Amino acid sequence: MRLVTSLAEMRAVARDLRRYGGPAGLVPTMGALHAGHLSLMQRARDEGHKLVVSIFVNPTQFGPSEDFNRYPRDLEGDLVRLDAVQPDIAFAPSAEEMYAPGFSTYVDPGLLAKQWEGASRPGHFRGVCTVVLKLFNIIEPEVAYFGQKDFQQVVITRRMVADLSSAVSVAVCPTVREADGLAISSRNAYLDTQDRQAAPVLHRSLCRAQQMFEDGETRTTELLAAIRHVIAGEARVSLDYAAVTDSVSLQPVQQVAPGNVALLAARIGAVRLIDNLIFGPEGAAATDLIELAMPRSSCR
Repeated sequence: MRLVTSLAEMRAVARDLRRYGGPAGLVPTMGALHAGHLSLMQRARDEGHKLVVSIFVNPTQFGPSEDFNRYPRDLEGDLVRLDAVQPDIAFAPSAEEMYAPGFSTYVDPGLLAKQWEGASRPGHFRGVCTVVLKLFNIIEPEVAYFGQKDFQQVVITRRMVADLSSAVSVAVCPTVREADGLAISSRNAYLDTQDRQAAPVLHRSLCRAQQMFEDGETRTTELLAAIRHVIAGEARVSLDYAAVTDSVSLQPVQQVAPGNVALLAARIGAVRLIDNLIFGPEGAAATDLIELAMPRSSCR
């Protein structure tokens, strides 16, 4: 594994990698690596790509009152954790490398970014799209791997790729969960003992909605009422939003069909977490549900 910290070196290394090593797969991260990140890297390896992992806490996707300054940073520990998958390149630039003095050009992600997470975190997706496009331009991967947990981010990234005629294919991998169902996230480290015990209620609420769907309930009002009811039973959790939407437009639907998605965000103590579930037939594999909601063939 080669550690690269400058844009110029990364461009040169990526060029040589494409020329002599074959197509590259990129896993963009903000570090604090966990099993979810490692699953994306393993997918890239399984698909035969040379593996580039970026580690960069992107300041432009944090709001002024958010957790940028305390977001977990442990580059040395992350490099140790990368030993499990042995990427070809770990790209860990500084903020000064990525955003040179005078930087003023951003990607406007449009209407998709103005709802749900975008409404709760104004400007967040502008920062996400800007840094992702920069990484695409610097590394020029054939495929970039993202996790289903950040569903809206994936939808917006795929839209950006299509609208700006990028050659990068976007692969979406299933959410990795703890044994009790909590979606693995770097921000889980913020949870104290009691909040950690409360957090799996997010997944339980989604599972309740999926069970109702399997039993024949397709009315969004009823499914959302069930989600809210389950979450309301946990006093430490405050729901930010819950929605059932089309998986492409992210617009609410009134009747749920396979491939629609339930999105939610909630505060557990001082920690804000997100989760989602793709509705589908009973027993469907996570990868099949992702393909149902966002076919890989349509990501360009």
